[in-house]
Amino acid sequence: MEQFKRRQIIDTAMHIFKEKGYFAASMQDIAEACGMAKASIYKVFPSKEDLFTGIFVDVHKTLFEDAAALDRSLRLEELPPKEILRRKIAFQLQFMLENYFFTSEFKNLPIVSNESFLMEWRKKRATLLTMHHDCFTEAYGGPIIPYLGDTVAIFRGIMKEYLSHTVQAIIAVPMGDLAGFIADRMDTVIGDMIASGAKPILKASSAYFNDINPLDEDTRQTNLGEFLTFFAGKIRELPQPDRIRDEQLEVMGLLQRELEQSAPNSTLVRVYITFLDAVSDLRPYVHQLSFILNRLGAQKL
Repeated sequence: MEQFKRRQIIDTAMHIFKEKGYFAASMQDIAEACGMAKASIYKVFPSKEDLFTGIFVDVHKTLFEDAAALDRSLRLEELPPKEILRRKIAFQLQFMLENYFFTSEFKNLPIVSNESFLMEWRKKRATLLTMHHDCFTEAYGGPIIPYLGDTVAIFRGIMKEYLSHTVQAIIAVPMGDLAGFIADRMDTVIGDMIASGAKPILKASSAYFNDINPLDEDTRQTNLGEFLTFFAGKIRELPQPDRIRDEQLEVMGLLQRELEQSAPNSTLVRVYITFLDAVSDLRPYVHQLSFILNRLGAQKL
């Protein structure tokens, strides 16, 4: 009986959230639509945030279960790997289109600051990223491994944009056709990365982090160190007198040592950055460094 009651509440709330939006939908609306007292709803879901989280978990549980069932079915058909990938993309497009409010649109809602929701969101994201990694690894094998981070980032960006256009009725293309288009574009990009031996930009693990799920401090510091090393390499490449190059590298070394301190001297950091910013060829890297430092919180520039 309790499971039946929970199922009824979730199914009804999904409809009302989609129809009225998160803010306008009330627990009273949901209770009335369920034919229950509001107190009965609160016994199952103590707040609207908990109810939305429950729906979010339920929707993605269905997504992953259906994806696993599709995977088993496609294996039995013994289809070519890239056709399997296309069908998996089509399935995900269709599912996310039908459940867009709970798979994508929530990012603009205050629910993203709810700790219980964030915990479930992180679990979902990790599972979805793993699914994407597996899809492309199965389709392309070992050669794609170095490019998994970039491949998944490009794929997710494409999916996000085309789904958004579909939801807004800017495009009206069957999901199977759109999946074929996306699969073909990804094949071209992946083929080029592998054939050219391009240097990967993203590690596969990088896709697990974003504003809602930020990098840990150690990883941020490691990335900062890698960028400073890259910056110093650019200084060495500039066609300029040795004396000027050595002076710039000395300042870069002082900046790096200062940033390695637990509490960097903000005045010194600004002086070093201002010095490097005076070199027009270095200015793009200085601006990117300033952005990284702002994100780290180590320096307000």
